[in-house]
Order: sequence, then C-alpha cells, then structure tokens
Amino acid sequence: MKSHETFTLIEEITRLDGTKYMEISNMVQNGRAELAAERGLIKEVRILQLNIAHTPHVQAYEDYVNEHYTMPDEDFTEFQEWEKPKEQQEEVAAILHENHIG
Repeated sequence: MKSHETFTLIEEITRLDGTKYMEISNMVQNGRAELAAERGLIKEVRILQLNIAHTPHVQAYEDYVNEHYTMPDEDFTEFQEWEKPKEQQEEVAAILHENHIG
C-alpha cells in the first residue's frame, strides 16, 4: 500500500560514512530516522526546520515519495534513503531555497 504522507519539516541525515543529506519529511519519518540512528543504521538525524509551507514544490516531492515509497513499520532493520531522480532533486533544492537552507 502506498503512503499518504504530508511533509512538514526539513531534516539533515548523517549516513554511516559521515556524509550528510537533507530530506523533506514529517514527524513520523523523523521518528523512524531517530530509531535508525539508535539502531546504528545511520549516524544522526536532526531537524533543521519545522512547519515548512506546503508549496507546489513540497506537493510535487510529496506526490513522488507517496507514489514510490511506503513508510516503514517500527520493526525495520535497514534505513531506506529515498532515491531522487533529477526532477526530484530539483524539487528538493527549490524547497531548501524557499526555506533559506543551503
């Protein structure tokens, strides 16, 4: 079953190799990332901005993620980083720009 998530925040995720990336997410997904950090699947997650505006860029990225991914149950054993084709990378970049995060 596909997800129907509404994205409301921007978080920074630190992979096990120390590299970082920004993700558009919500509190449930942030909780999953926190669990992943506790389980040693990622190094860290931190919220950069809460309550982001639901702009057309957020809607477009949300639609993509909801169509292509399902949200994990709490018993997950691996952390899934959402793959972003070029078009979705551009949406995320626009969201970061709209929120003054670079």
